[in-house]
Amino acid sequence: MRPFTGMKRIGAALLMGLAALNVAAYRHARAFTHFASPGHRTQPPQLLSVDQKIQVLVSGVRVPRPENLRTPRDVGLAYERHVFTGARAVPLEAWLVPRAEARGTVVLFHAHAASKDSQLREAKVFHGMGFNAFLVDFYGSGGSGGNGTSIGFHEATDVAKAYEYALSLSGSGPIVLYGASMGAAAVLKGVADHTLHPAALVLECPFDSLIGTVRHRFTTMGVPSFPLADILVFWGGVQEGFNGFRYRPAESASRIDRPTLLLNGEDDEWVRPEEARSILDRLRGPKAITFFPGVGHDSYLRRRPEAWKAAVSGFLDEFLRAPAAR
Repeated sequence: MRPFTGMKRIGAALLMGLAALNVAAYRHARAFTHFASPGHRTQPPQLLSVDQKIQVLVSGVRVPRPENLRTPRDVGLAYERHVFTGARAVPLEAWLVPRAEARGTVVLFHAHAASKDSQLREAKVFHGMGFNAFLVDFYGSGGSGGNGTSIGFHEATDVAKAYEYALSLSGSGPIVLYGASMGAAAVLKGVADHTLHPAALVLECPFDSLIGTVRHRFTTMGVPSFPLADILVFWGGVQEGFNGFRYRPAESASRIDRPTLLLNGEDDEWVRPEEARSILDRLRGPKAITFFPGVGHDSYLRRRPEAWKAAVSGFLDEFLRAPAAR
């Protein structure tokens, strides 16, 4: 009987370990998709001590609800506040920065755990290129309703609603959709699922699959990604009402024929260059890609301003009416 008793103990220990792992993953998923009250945010993995990494692995990251701490006036731009209904019938807040005799309108979508004030730098440059800038808060961020995120899955509906609203604006002209990271992934899904027809897309570091980018976050912490990433994606999908394993922006790209510019950092550990090429290969329309050497998952305009401006302006000049001489 002793061997049998030993096997039972081992089985019980394995079951307890599996249960503990699922509880931890559930907490991680909830912490990543449900914003905390204002306060400090968990630092990037490379800045954490070993003890802090262990604590994060047990309890999950802390992500305060993103707030807008600046407005376009802080970068010298006049603006209008707009509110419309987005995903889950939640009101979305947007800022319109109008431009006289605009070439078109660039609709800007922010990254995870950010809000529209994070893209004031880009909005000012687009405005200088001759475009209206329309900055949108996804649900759960900034001035919009809600308190969570689905890492771009349901935000794809926000993209569609913002696109439709931007079309209704007086003097909107051709619509360009710009997104960064989660915002870029949401743009790909939104354009594909809702059959949108923007004049062009400008996308910074969109991940090719949710499971892939989650696995990369574990490896950057020096932790094996399997099965932790898989369990995390499972529970995140359960909490947010979608199949996380089937959330693949690269698949969305295969249904898009709009002119698309991809931008990616050569040293991005979360969205790696091969993922950007995977998306590029699947796009069906005119496309281009620019890699920024020595840059990770960061703002390319901030890190490589001249290269960013050259890539974006050159692309938009090719597919939209070039600005008149001033």
